[in-house]
Amino acid sequence: MKSLIETSIKIYFQSRKYQIEFWKKNQLPSQEFLLHDLLHKAQNTEYGKKYSFDLITNYSDFISRVPLSTYTDLEPYITRMTLGEKDILWPGTVTRFSKSSGTTNDTSKYIPVSHDALYQNNYKAGRDVYSMFFSSFPDSDLFLNKGSAISLGGSFDINDQGSKIGDISAIMISEIPLWAQEYREPSLEVAVMKLWKEKIPAIINDTYNKNITHLSGVPTWFIGIFEEMQKKQPYTTLRDIWPNMELFIHGAVAFGPYREIFKKLLPFDDMKYLEVYNASEGFFGIQDDQSKPGEMVLLTDHGIFYEFIAMDDYEHKNPKTITLCDVDLGVNYAMIISTNSGLWRYDIGDTVCFTSLSPYRIKISGRTKHFINVFGEELMVGNTDMAIEKISKKHNVVVVEYTAGPIFMNNQGKGGHEWIIEFDTPPQNILTFISDLDIELQNLNSDYKAKRQNDIALQELILHMAPMGTFGIWMGSRGKLGGQNKVPRLSNNRKYIEEILLMIK
Repeated sequence: MKSLIETSIKIYFQSRKYQIEFWKKNQLPSQEFLLHDLLHKAQNTEYGKKYSFDLITNYSDFISRVPLSTYTDLEPYITRMTLGEKDILWPGTVTRFSKSSGTTNDTSKYIPVSHDALYQNNYKAGRDVYSMFFSSFPDSDLFLNKGSAISLGGSFDINDQGSKIGDISAIMISEIPLWAQEYREPSLEVAVMKLWKEKIPAIINDTYNKNITHLSGVPTWFIGIFEEMQKKQPYTTLRDIWPNMELFIHGAVAFGPYREIFKKLLPFDDMKYLEVYNASEGFFGIQDDQSKPGEMVLLTDHGIFYEFIAMDDYEHKNPKTITLCDVDLGVNYAMIISTNSGLWRYDIGDTVCFTSLSPYRIKISGRTKHFINVFGEELMVGNTDMAIEKISKKHNVVVVEYTAGPIFMNNQGKGGHEWIIEFDTPPQNILTFISDLDIELQNLNSDYKAKRQNDIALQELILHMAPMGTFGIWMGSRGKLGGQNKVPRLSNNRKYIEEILLMIK
């Protein structure tokens, strides 16, 4: 009976590939329709009345009437929604709020997650993940013999109005259908535990020797689980524990710096990796082509309307926004979204660049506030992730975490960048590693290279090696341990650098 059920699940996902191919070929019309649908549904909300949604007939009307927004702009509306008020940003009462794990702000953000968004965005995209996987690997037995995923949820609380407030992963896990719960681990009780230090051993106990065939979550926190599992039951590779492991669905952070770690844990040619772009604000992209790591097809039929601002124009008072039909390849864009949860023309703080226009595929290139540009070097997370991946491979080292910030100019008029790196396998010659990393950053970023020329404005980067576990302790001290939380890679000030240096000196 189980094999019949599991075969049916696989057939269901495979059959959906035709729907996916249809919307991939119609991304522009689907976006045009979606904008009108969102505005129509929300026209009688408080926000819709304020900005006359009923009078908007095209994109020009939309951008002339509805302002660009940040969380600060929408926070008063969202606060009222958390208190149970209805018809504010989206029709009806919203009873779920994703507690943002954003790295640009130390204060929490509460992102509304409507019923429409949960089912038409998050769960629909989740089905698309498996449909795209089985389209690429039709012979996979991912669910055979109750093959399950380890999916790492965060946690949530229930407020006085009965609303769930917490990590989007925990909210999603808590409400998936019972049949789907049968194919994920650990148990719901363990998955939504609050204390990560207690959750890790509970996850290990709950999943040990079960038929785990795939993983789904943030690479960072899986590494912590695997390290603790090694202490309990030493293993050579993860297939010693889970013989049928074949897929890792990963997101939230760039996978490049972690690739070598996972190659050590799963050194098999048949191991598969699939990247997703799932944030507190919505599910935006899925890797649809195994030959294009890091590239994800933009989900254009999933309750989210997209706009883009070229980063060259981003800091202007009235930056120009464009829709999907006007984007160009290789340009860094800030991504602006309007969603079926009531985020209107909302700047999510991420930057993307397009790698294909048919279909529209994107790469995450960084954060609008996650860069170093004290000296005009415009160093982005995409640059540093790529440099770390390449130089780590050259030196045969494994980087677990890193962060970097500026060294402000001294009395000789020279500044620089200061890095802290936590290595699993450190370099044999740290000075050569530093030199090679600095040179690779120059190769990847012409502005950085210009400032480094003859040490005109920037000196060679300074690097500190942090003991294993440093970043985990630091994240815990900030209340950002586990779940979807991620280490801030770059900062335009020294706040993070100074906090970590105090720990390791």
